[in-house]
Amino acid sequence: MDHFDYKNGVYHAEDVALDTLAAEVGTPFYCYSSATLTRHFNVFREHFAAENPKICYAVKANGNLAVLRTLAKLGAGADVVSEGEIRLAMAAGIKPSDIVFSGIGKSAQEMKFALGHDIFQFNVESEPELELLNFIAVKMGKKARIAIRVNPDVDPETHAKISTGQKESKFGIAMSLALPVYDRAAKMAGIDVQSVSVHIGSQLTKLAPFAEAFARVRGFVETLRAAGIPISTLDLGGGLGIPYGKEQPPLPEAYSDIVRREVGALGCKLVFEPGRVLVGNAGILVTRVLYVKRSENRIFVIVDAAMNDLIRPTLYSAHHEIVSVVPPAGDAPTELVEVVGPVCETGDVFAEQRLMKVPNAGDLLVLRSAGAYGAVMSGTYNARLLIPEVMVSGEKHALVRPRQTYEELLGRDKIPSWI
Repeated sequence: MDHFDYKNGVYHAEDVALDTLAAEVGTPFYCYSSATLTRHFNVFREHFAAENPKICYAVKANGNLAVLRTLAKLGAGADVVSEGEIRLAMAAGIKPSDIVFSGIGKSAQEMKFALGHDIFQFNVESEPELELLNFIAVKMGKKARIAIRVNPDVDPETHAKISTGQKESKFGIAMSLALPVYDRAAKMAGIDVQSVSVHIGSQLTKLAPFAEAFARVRGFVETLRAAGIPISTLDLGGGLGIPYGKEQPPLPEAYSDIVRREVGALGCKLVFEPGRVLVGNAGILVTRVLYVKRSENRIFVIVDAAMNDLIRPTLYSAHHEIVSVVPPAGDAPTELVEVVGPVCETGDVFAEQRLMKVPNAGDLLVLRSAGAYGAVMSGTYNARLLIPEVMVSGEKHALVRPRQTYEELLGRDKIPSWI
């Protein structure tokens, strides 16, 4: 459930009419719903009430400070993959003791920064990383609390580019090779082994891969304990999918049942890293139709948003539902159309052969489920400006990231003196 819907014939974000908002901030723009963020976080937490887990929101899904602050006030921690994301999380009010540092390429500087702020946990993904972290921690007189991310070689049955738990993946250490790494870590002066971490991918729409991965992790934790390595915490990552179209991903209730069945008896403090499931359906992209172009065998609805604003359809062939802010007249033809952006790439397409009422130039369209991996992955290709982001709460709205200016865009570059 989200809080975007029609009221009096106009699409709203909570109680804010999107045509009014578009007139104020211009198009294209992102819009986030506070009520949806709050509901999704609370639903996830409620189904793990008995376990009282540490819920560390995956900042990479959407790093807007207003989004982070909303989740922080609800009690969320942060799963981060860079120093920049640590800084974002802390700026939003998330305590370092609620921050988990993931990612396969942590630099020495990032490790120093995280150790200096005494974060909750490093999720270590390779032996060289473990050695460097230990070296830096000893030099700083610190102990790095760690999990080792194990790769259970489970097919998450999701898109290849967001599958992370198979043996071909760059992520984690193969479970079959991880025991001696844990043994080494337990003997290091700068390391405090507390956890096992697993994350098999994103946008999972079936429970079976979770169940298989968690069962393997349970067996591995039992092996570690038998070897004298105490494990008190279990980081189960994220990955729950959302409905972009016809998908029917598992509900948090069913997911929590799987977690209890597979790892509940271990008695570990649980850590989760949800991202998309919290913010995906809490955000939309609003765009205006520039032209409707009829070619010999295609109808192109050309909008002012582009792949640089929302790259998911181009990168992942991802589906986003598209609705009109004010539906076209009842007698408007329903036809197969291509919804495309103005960027000079054939791949700049939001929808191919989508059956919809053909809009007119000037009409506003909404790309739903754009709250995750939308603005955070945007860029300035074709010298296009980064677009604004707005947050609504009931009847209130605020510009939480202004549109980039051309002065800011041009000011990034410096021409060398010899030219």
